[in-house]
Amino acid sequence: MAKVKILLYDAKNYDREAFEKAQKNFKNVSLDYVDFELSAQTVELAKEYNAVCIFVNCQLDKAIIDKLLELKIKLVLLRCAGYNNVDVEYAKSVGLTILRVPAYSPEAVAEHAITLALAVNRHIHKAYIKVRENNFALTGLTGFNLHGKIAGIIGTGKIGTCMCRICHGFGMKVIAYDLYPNKELDFVEYVSLEKLFKSSDLISLHCPATLENYHLINKRTIGIMKDGVILINTSRGLLVDTEDLIAGIRNKKFFGVGLDVYEEEGLNVFENREDDILEHSTTSRLLSFPNVIITSHQAFLTEEALEAIANTTLENAVAFFKNKIDEKNIVN
Repeated sequence: MAKVKILLYDAKNYDREAFEKAQKNFKNVSLDYVDFELSAQTVELAKEYNAVCIFVNCQLDKAIIDKLLELKIKLVLLRCAGYNNVDVEYAKSVGLTILRVPAYSPEAVAEHAITLALAVNRHIHKAYIKVRENNFALTGLTGFNLHGKIAGIIGTGKIGTCMCRICHGFGMKVIAYDLYPNKELDFVEYVSLEKLFKSSDLISLHCPATLENYHLINKRTIGIMKDGVILINTSRGLLVDTEDLIAGIRNKKFFGVGLDVYEEEGLNVFENREDDILEHSTTSRLLSFPNVIITSHQAFLTEEALEAIANTTLENAVAFFKNKIDEKNIVN
């Protein structure tokens, strides 16, 4: 097989380290890196390459796809599982193959989800700041035991399954909603979405962003939740109607909210914007609430996950040029 030349867009230091380590096992793969996203202004850099590699925050639209084909590129490698940023139907219609990493480390994401739940419950973000200012008072730091409470998990794929097991390990009763129940989770009670919203003390989202799931968390569903519920989203921002969430927070519906993803991520994801004024007032409003923690789409970010992403991405590239693609990795 001839050497495969891949250009990685928006490559951070941790991406480079993981891919350089993985590349040692792929002698027929050549990698180059740029630290900005694939866009109309940067797509020309892909000339002379066999494939490009992008992340979840890059919008792969019709114009970019057309330009890639013009540059004779037939393969786009997503170093992530999600692909709601891709015009999948158009890519298929013009013969552009898109391969993803469907599972890298479900434990990494689930562990981050429970970390957010614990942090907002026990006010770790507030306690950290108070103690740094030599304030050791406990006022405003009271949480509640997760043990004995009800965890509602929406989506029990690989990540949701890990979250179910973590919550079960905490001594929680676990209920879940999924169109395709996981029979291995014999300790989980599958219920309707309505019952899950009404019953859960902790709700964690682990489902994809689809037309059916768009704004799954909205004024109506928030209204039927328990007062004092904790809501966690490490899945996709589009699952939550941000305006309705803010209204619910103001109405004291939530004990705490932990978000690793949110609708207005846009330019924020993976970027240092310390000196910028954020364009979206909804993001600023979310950041103003004392019972809300937002992290920067980092749930995946563990050494194990990065290693798995790099290896699977390079395996996908080699498989494509050998006509031995793993069907589960195709975006369709």
